[in-house]
Amino acid sequence: MKDKNCIFCKIIGGEIPSAKVYEDDKMLVFKDIEPKAKVHLLAIGKDHFGFISEMDSSREELLKYMFSKIPGIAAENGCENGYRLVINQGKDAGQTVFHLHIHIMGGETLPW
Repeated sequence: MKDKNCIFCKIIGGEIPSAKVYEDDKMLVFKDIEPKAKVHLLAIGKDHFGFISEMDSSREELLKYMFSKIPGIAAENGCENGYRLVINQGKDAGQTVFHLHIHIMGGETLPW
């Protein structure tokens, strides 16, 4: 399911360009346009939903799949020595795009 007003859905649909580093039928990973680390990627599922609270069994499987793919994608993109995963949930947490996404950050020693 896609949301016609969602910027990430538009990236998935090819309406907005992105620097893709991985794509398959379930997920897309691309470079963040405002990186907070040497490597800063965004992993998004191709099923639109905004919050973990909207989880159902199919979305649970999607997130499980994404988490299984992230280690290899991170290593292939310069995060061999470690990386940080962040999921912001809601405005107070800093979420600005309400399509659940996972930040993958690394390529350097990250501050706490």
